[in-house]
Amino acid sequence: MFTGLIEHVGVVERLALQAGGGARLSVRIGPLADGTRLGDSIAIDGCCLTVTGLKGPVAVFDAVPETLRRSALGDRKAGDAVNLERALAFGQRMGGHFVQGHVDGTARVERTVPGERWAEWHFQLEDPALAVQVVEKGSIAIDGISLTVAGCDGEGRFRVALIPETLARTTLGGKGVGVRVNVETDMVGKYVLAFLSRGKPLPSGGLTEERLRELGY
Repeated sequence: MFTGLIEHVGVVERLALQAGGGARLSVRIGPLADGTRLGDSIAIDGCCLTVTGLKGPVAVFDAVPETLRRSALGDRKAGDAVNLERALAFGQRMGGHFVQGHVDGTARVERTVPGERWAEWHFQLEDPALAVQVVEKGSIAIDGISLTVAGCDGEGRFRVALIPETLARTTLGGKGVGVRVNVETDMVGKYVLAFLSRGKPLPSGGLTEERLRELGY
């Protein structure tokens, strides 16, 4: 479990595709190497991966085919910056929202609108079926960063507001229009959606007042 508060921006040293469709990823994790042990979980751009090797400041991770299929992790190459966060420790202060590290899909940066005190970034989900899980004022993780949905159209487009601190301390500040990012929707929202729609497919427009009445709410 993670919080979506990025601890460090690491650098990919190597990404090697493996037989069977997985990949081995070597990342320079810097100060996070202190105290990190084999078997620990670290979120890399929002993907929860297990440390399978350590050599000084470099950690090695194995990504399974499902992770590569659902995320943009396979797009990474040597020299790319990645967001890093270690798993939440018991008793640690919770500052973002509950992030599982299970990426649901990807989105592309559609446009960015700079502002005086913050910037507005617009995204387009690559899988429109995920749109029902994106709710205005709800939480969302973009490349592992805990953010709040400022608006959405219910069809796959959504926007977030980013303060300069977020752009400076994460990889988002270095991304441009068209770049793919990892998306994890709100965990609580997914469970509520699954409960309400069990055995009764939701309409393409998502949850509506009429649909909730049909379900007995």
